[in-house]
Amino acid sequence: MNRPRTPWIVSFGFALRGIAYAIRNERNMRFHVAAAAVVAAAGLWLRVGLSDWLWLGAAAAGVWTAELINTAVERTVDLATRAEHPLAKAAKDAAAGAVLVASLFAAAAGSAVLGPPLWRTIFG
Repeated sequence: MNRPRTPWIVSFGFALRGIAYAIRNERNMRFHVAAAAVVAAAGLWLRVGLSDWLWLGAAAAGVWTAELINTAVERTVDLATRAEHPLAKAAKDAAAGAVLVASLFAAAAGSAVLGPPLWRTIFG
């Protein structure tokens, strides 16, 4: 069965709505967005270089991506079953684990990039 192709601009709108949904409905996504804003402000204040911005951006994108996938997994599992099932729990826990891994990397990258210039700024 061939469906008409969705124009790319419409697909882009769907993606933006998905991000907005996660920000509105997921406390952790709001935390990650706020954390990225703080990191960006610190990067501007400390005048980090281009390669440092790439590390910070990749780390934030990784966390946001993991959180969006976690949200999708949670909603899909909830749609499939409301019953407690070990496989449903495993899927949700694994998706949450992906967010944790991405967040730990982001914290390490942020510390490596922002730590030295912050130390020099504060302690001279």
